[in-house]
Amino acid sequence: MSDPNTDKPPRYLRTSEAARFLSLSGRTLEKHRTYGTGPEYHKIGGRVVYSVADLTAWAKLGKKKSTSDPGVGTVLPAKRRAPIPYAGKERR
Repeated sequence: MSDPNTDKPPRYLRTSEAARFLSLSGRTLEKHRTYGTGPEYHKIGGRVVYSVADLTAWAKLGKKKSTSDPGVGTVLPAKRRAPIPYAGKERR
């Protein structure tokens, strides 16, 4: 039997809808986008949208069976990362 969803176009959610889908605040999802730690997104006509498939894939990175399970990946916190040194020196 074929999947009835295969012929449907991908569904896109705006930031507030995507945040509700992930049970996060809109601001947290914005921070993830800014710091590069969040799900992939698209910019269409100046608006940021997320596909449901990308949100689901990103959420699955944090899937664990126990506290000692390394899992398949890591969902990083929405924090600034340490600066990367430039050729052994600080960038100006």
